[in-house]
Amino acid sequence: MLKVTPVLCRAGQMDNYAYLLEDVATKTVAVLDVSEAEPVINECEKQGVTPKFIFTTHHHFDHVEGNLTIKEKYGAKIVGAEADSFRIAGMDIMLKDGDNFKLGDSVAHILSADGHTIGHILWYFEKDKILFTGDVLFNLCIGGLFEGTAEQMWNTLEKIKKLPDDVVFYPGHEYTIYGFHNLHGLPGERYIEKAKKRLAQGLPVAPVSLGEEKICNPYLSADSFAEFCKLV
Repeated sequence: MLKVTPVLCRAGQMDNYAYLLEDVATKTVAVLDVSEAEPVINECEKQGVTPKFIFTTHHHFDHVEGNLTIKEKYGAKIVGAEADSFRIAGMDIMLKDGDNFKLGDSVAHILSADGHTIGHILWYFEKDKILFTGDVLFNLCIGGLFEGTAEQMWNTLEKIKKLPDDVVFYPGHEYTIYGFHNLHGLPGERYIEKAKKRLAQGLPVAPVSLGEEKICNPYLSADSFAEFCKLV
């Protein structure tokens, strides 16, 4: 069983999420996408845990800037995409599409996810039905095309759409508010109510099931590449 704790970073600016992951059976801990070190350290101290690994989805500074501080403090190993090894400092373990990585008894399946960047990866814990999407998929929207093409992003989203509907996903930012305008004419009323309630309470909207996201997120509900291109 995988325990996930969202850690808000760059609050009020970029509203990133780092995630503290704990394999409950073995108490093995990792932190994913360390945007800032201080909030992550505070959460580790609050829970009394020591991260063994630092997982990354992609190289952008707002997802890796705290890596080296966490590595130095806890002796954690940085794990990321082989394709990003030359631009993520201090990487210890390099992964590629199709690899599996064990966090205690929990197993992450690595999926390549070009589009937002080249070399972006998804961390998919199939048994726990949990997906970490970084800056590829947000609630009700997607990440911008910084390096990849629309076709690459479409292909990545097609991978996500093939995953089971009961998988829940955790995005790299709290950008739901920007996605609200995408819901016109879509069956998203329940989604909006839930999202606004959680945001009002200072809580992350995630996790949301992929089944619900496939219906409400227009980038996932697009039936064709041509339709998708009209949105990006």
